[in-house]
Amino acid sequence: MALVEVRNLVKHFERGGGLLRAKTVVKAVDDVSFSVEEGETFALVGESGSGKSTTGRCMLRLVEPTSGEVRFRGENVLGFSSARMRAARRDMQMVFQDPYSSLNPRMRAFTIVEEPLVIHGIGTRTGRRSRVADLFQLVGLDPAHLDRYPHEFSGGQRQRIGLARALALNPSFIIADEPVSALDVSIQAQVINLLMDLQEQLKLTYLFIAHDLRLVRHISSRVAVMYLGRIVEMGKTAEIFENAQHAYTKALLSAVPAPDPDAPRARIELDPALVNHDAPLRRIAEGHFAAV
Repeated sequence: MALVEVRNLVKHFERGGGLLRAKTVVKAVDDVSFSVEEGETFALVGESGSGKSTTGRCMLRLVEPTSGEVRFRGENVLGFSSARMRAARRDMQMVFQDPYSSLNPRMRAFTIVEEPLVIHGIGTRTGRRSRVADLFQLVGLDPAHLDRYPHEFSGGQRQRIGLARALALNPSFIIADEPVSALDVSIQAQVINLLMDLQEQLKLTYLFIAHDLRLVRHISSRVAVMYLGRIVEMGKTAEIFENAQHAYTKALLSAVPAPDPDAPRARIELDPALVNHDAPLRRIAEGHFAAV
């Protein structure tokens, strides 16, 4: 059963405009639909500007969508009142891309992770201290460092603090927005493995947003590829890697480094003029769809 369903999601931004100039409309998310099954990791991939992060933010209403539906356990999140949305965020959390800017540099690590508990009125001060210490251990941090400031932690440790904050309210659904792209390659694998371990341990469901297809291959069961605000291909991860149909997906895959550095590589350059942006998704194989 689908835990989350996104139906015909649209987000348009207006920009420019003035005395003698008309405003232009940017279609950041343009009629996007997909579902995320309970317990799975569904990946949303594409280059910067493809609309994937805006999609994630619209799902949690950190950015208000222009139209569409986001259903969580059958209820349309976009119709929630502010009070109902606040309660729903206990179940739906986000881990942000940049651990350097997503943590308040003036707050100690304990206060950062405790903050969601305070906002939702959960526990006593002593109880919250114990809960935060447990969360630190859960994400592989030393509780002895609770009173340190963010600048006293490495990048990977900061991202773990962000993850601990997201887990504080025991959510069932986490949107991980490029959670390792700001980290050194040597640290990325550690954080990815932690996410996978936590998923199994806590029965989490992930929407994993990324531009690096190497990461997606190891963590996700299904993938949707976004290009200029639309999903152009979607299917099981192995199927997408082995039988890509859309020109944009093929170009992305051609940019993935080969395990053998001496192996011949044919980098595919996408010609946007050859992409029919209005083509609907059609069935290629069981569970595999492409806008071709």
